[in-house]
Formats: sequence, C-alpha cells, structure tokens
Amino acid sequence: MAVVILLGGIVQGYLTPLLPEVGLSLHISTVGQNNIYLLSQVAFAVMTPLLSRLGDLYGHRRLLRVAIAMVAGGSLLIAVRPSAVTLAAGVVLQGALVGFFPLLVGILRSRAPERNRGGISLLVGVLLLSIGVGGLVAGALSERHAEAGLWTAVPVAALAVVAGVLLPAGGAPRGGRFHFGAAVLLTAGLVALVLVLAQGSVWGWGAPRTLALAAGAVVLLALWVAVERRSAHPLVSVRMLSNPRLAVVSGFTFCAAFGTIGFLGANALFLGASRSATGYGMGLGPQAIATISLAMVTAGFAGSTLTPRLTRRLGDRAVLASGGGLVATGFLGMVLFHRTLTEYVICALVVGLATGLFESVTRTLSAEAVAEQETALAVGLNELALSLGAAIGAAVIGAFFAAHVTAGTAHIAESGYLWGWGACAVTALAGTGLALRYRSPGTTDAAQQQHLARSGELA
Repeated sequence: MAVVILLGGIVQGYLTPLLPEVGLSLHISTVGQNNIYLLSQVAFAVMTPLLSRLGDLYGHRRLLRVAIAMVAGGSLLIAVRPSAVTLAAGVVLQGALVGFFPLLVGILRSRAPERNRGGISLLVGVLLLSIGVGGLVAGALSERHAEAGLWTAVPVAALAVVAGVLLPAGGAPRGGRFHFGAAVLLTAGLVALVLVLAQGSVWGWGAPRTLALAAGAVVLLALWVAVERRSAHPLVSVRMLSNPRLAVVSGFTFCAAFGTIGFLGANALFLGASRSATGYGMGLGPQAIATISLAMVTAGFAGSTLTPRLTRRLGDRAVLASGGGLVATGFLGMVLFHRTLTEYVICALVVGLATGLFESVTRTLSAEAVAEQETALAVGLNELALSLGAAIGAAVIGAFFAAHVTAGTAHIAESGYLWGWGACAVTALAGTGLALRYRSPGTTDAAQQQHLARSGELA
C-alpha cells in the first residue's frame, strides 16, 4: 500500500515545478501550461467519486489496479514522447491517482480493521513525504535537460504495478448497478465548478462567462441531487451526504485544505520574492525553496504518525479541533512574524505539522463514519472536499493578490499576503468550530447504536 501511495505522491509533486522549463523546451505557451494544469484539476474532481463508487460496487482491488495502470500509463506516455498533446493526455490519466487513497482504505478496513488508524496515518505520512521528494528529484534530473525530469515517476510506477498485483483482495464486492445518468450530471457539474474556481481570476469573477458557468454548475449539481433521490441505485447515496459525522469531517477538511494546500503556490512566491525589489520576502532560489517545502512535509509526516496515539489519549474531537487550531496559529504567526527567515519557517513548519495531523484524522474518521461497504466512497467524498477547499483557497488568495498590486509595478504588495494569511487563519478557525461539533459514535445511546449497526447510516 505504501508503494502505491508513493507513486501518488511522486506524481503530485514532480510535474508542476517542471512545467515552466518543459513548456519552454516544447514551445508550449504559458496559457498552454495553465491548461495542462487545469486538465489535471478537472480529472481529479471527476475521478474521485467515480473510482470510489466503482470500487465499492465491483471490488476495491480491481479498481485500484485499473487506477494504477492509468497512472503508470500516463507517466510513461509523458516521459517517452513529451509534447503538448501527450502532456495533456498524460495528466488526465494520472488523475486516477485520486482513487488510490479511498480504494486502499477500503481494502485496509476490510482486511485489517484493527490496523485501520495506524495504517492510514502511515499512508498519509508517505504521501506527504513523497510529494516533497518528487519535486526535489525531478528538479535535480532536469538541471541539464528539462525533459529528463519527466522520467521521475516511471520507476516508481513500475514498482506500484507490481505492488497492485501483490495486494490482497478487500471485502466482497457490494454489487449493484452503476447509474450512468447520475454520473454524467455529477461529472458535468464538477467540471463546471472546477473551471470556475481555476479560471475565475483570469476571466474576471463578475464576467458573464464566469457567472454563466457558475450558474450551470449549481443547476447541474442540483439536478444530480434530484436524480439521486429518486434512483433505486444511486451513484452516491444522498443520505450519506446528510450523515452528520461525515458532514462535519468533510466540512473541516474543506476549511483546513483552504489554507494548508491552497497557499502552497503563494508560499513559494513569498520565499522567492526579493526584499530589495518588493520590500518583503526572503530572496531564496528554487533549491532553497524546495528544501523548506521538504521540511514542511517532514513535519507533516511527524504529525500524521502521531495522530493515532493522540486520538487514543485525547479523543477524536480534540485532535480534529487541534488540527484546525494549529493551522490558524501558523497563519496568524505569518501575519505577525514574517520579517526574518527563521520566524517564517517556524510558522510554516506549524502549518506543515497541522497538515499531516488533519489529513490523517479526517481520512480515518471518514472511513469510520459509514458501513464497511461504503468506505471508499466516504473517503472519496472527503478527498473531494480537500480538492475543492484547496482550489477555492487558491482562488481567494489569487483574488487578494490581484487586488493588492503595487502601483506602477507587477509586484504583489505585502498587504496582499497579509490578507491571504488572514483569510487562511479565519477559515481554519471556522473549521475548528465545526470540529467542536463532532460527536464520536460512543456518544449515541444503545438503541441508536443498534440501528446504526444494521443500516450503516448515522443521520
């Protein structure tokens, strides 16, 4: 399982830093590079619920092997014949990595439920570390030849294919029918939503195209809910969305991801900004920025591995709320202490620690909030909340940056960063408030517990 997650992390970490150099080498414009990144975000959003649901219906291991094959094929395609077309096709295939975590947790929960929490925390730690390592390795490989870094994921993909063959089967497939109509509505709605979030700052948030696409997303997703409610074989049970534990955890995930992941790009910009030119920043080069990013994911690894022990001692709700509190503390620290590199890095490490903590505990609680046969879908919905939180966070921060540009220059004013850090802190505090509403299953009475055991619903 760790080898499979290693591939997912490497793929998430290696391509984005390479795109500017590779785009220049392959004569891909900045717009083209942005479109490739946009395609990957659309693929993530679409494949998350589809792979998770198909795994619950037809077997987690079967769908996991399909997902591994897609990611491996996309990675090989990009490396062997790099071009604008193959990069676009490759990142779409690599989008199947979003199915890794939900499907692996489905296998883990059915085969070794007693190791569910420890296993998830280890996988989250491996994921975070591999994202940081992927960027460093790709950067080192591409120093002399930009396209050499595109081979970073290929050896790991080969190992993951072998690991997929060796993995044991999960529980018996649930069976049932796949609702294609609901899948089309959900896919179209998510595509429209991701396009709005990714391109809104480019088109203009009040532009007719942006507003029309946002309205279309709302209509399509509303139609999807209506279809699911009347379906005998829903793609995603709407009752699951009203599960109070799953709703709280997913809402918290959205709020935490808003800052911790949504601000990653802006973090690199601040570290690289020249103080003499802008009045702020650390003036670091790519290698130093990558080293700080690796330190942050190492702190995340520590937070993830500590999570099972902390939940045993403090309880799920306390750890969930602590994760939000740490995120808020880190960003408030950036608002107050960002003049020296030491101060800023300490705050960044607090955010990194909180990232490992919240990613581990939310995935664990999402899996445990539903019956075993719905595990992959529940974790998949939490992954979708994470992706949307990160996308909206990046869009909001981008809007603050666009509104705070130093007159007569192209530089972002320091106030843009202050507003961005403040927004991340406030959103994290909102997530902490949600976390305090979380109730462990032990707080329900005995009669309700018997009903939950039979139905798998916690609404």
